[in-house]
Amino acid sequence: MSSLLLISSRHIIRTTTTRNLNLKTLPRRFMSIPQTVQAIAIDEIGDFDVIQKKTLPFKPDPSEVVVKTEWFGVNFIDTYYRKGLYPLKEFPAQLGKEASGVVAALPTDPKVLNDPKFQRLGLKVGSSVAIDKLGSFAEYVSVPWVSTYPLPAAVDTRTAAAAYISGMTALTFSEESYAIKKGDNIFVHAAAGSFGLLLTQIAKHKGATVIGTTSTEEKAKLATENGVDHIIIYTKEDVVKRVLELTNGEGVDAIYDGVGKDTFEANFDFIKRKGTLVSVGNASGAVPPFAPLKLAAKNIKILRPVLMGYLVTPDETYHNGKALWDLVSKGVVKVNIFKEYAFTAEDVIQAQKDLTSGKTVGKLLIKAH
Repeated sequence: MSSLLLISSRHIIRTTTTRNLNLKTLPRRFMSIPQTVQAIAIDEIGDFDVIQKKTLPFKPDPSEVVVKTEWFGVNFIDTYYRKGLYPLKEFPAQLGKEASGVVAALPTDPKVLNDPKFQRLGLKVGSSVAIDKLGSFAEYVSVPWVSTYPLPAAVDTRTAAAAYISGMTALTFSEESYAIKKGDNIFVHAAAGSFGLLLTQIAKHKGATVIGTTSTEEKAKLATENGVDHIIIYTKEDVVKRVLELTNGEGVDAIYDGVGKDTFEANFDFIKRKGTLVSVGNASGAVPPFAPLKLAAKNIKILRPVLMGYLVTPDETYHNGKALWDLVSKGVVKVNIFKEYAFTAEDVIQAQKDLTSGKTVGKLLIKAH
């Protein structure tokens, strides 16, 4: 008589014989989960050279989904954490906020498993998913189920990693930060970036006219191909003057500014009376403090939203995720991938350098395996 021991980090299942064992009848709650993982991490905040690939302990939370990663999305927020603009709780700290892959283990917490909103996701071992979790640049990631979204058959994991954070940001910001509607004039800084390209397509789908900026002719061509109606190459043209010409002196209904410090002041010169300024990011540095009275001249609104502030509840994540993948599946939103990198410290460093150089268009991806 032989003995078989099946082990994961959460389960030990022992059977006294293999003769009558039917593996298909065992609970499909997990794959083999390692106790350590290879991850991109830092031991201190600093410049590009603090980035390392390290072997770190892996202890999944029983209430979370374990995902075996396949692709990582590179985002400006990765550089904010690395430089200390956004705080990290402890070191070593894993980097990365966006990944896709397959479910390797389901939660074991009965409260989660019996939650109808978890069950609604239909997650199974092997399901393809996209995730938003700090520290996601690792072979395996333990993720709150609220931040895990299953992919439809029409969306592969490569596309998902390129679309998830930028796409969810564009979608939620176009509905909740400012509700873009037919007839609006919308201004998008850095229109050829990952967020800018997706926001442009969503704004056009909603019936808006999009004015956008880029730094080069090459980027201008891509932005135009993705729906920008009026492109301004800011290295050659006066942005304020051109926007006012295009809007008969009125300005735009909403501005989406992911550049930050370098572009912030000029926004007030071409925003419409009662317009909305959505400060999306800090690519050139954080916007300095300013007096609220600055908003009074045109009675404008200003927001500095973050994606996770719109994806707090299971319903919010489910609704927006379903809407995003529906747009991608139907071809309404097309993803532009600029370059792929290897899962090494050297390539992650290069990816961050490329992203912050201002010379890339679309999305940068890292292949996990």
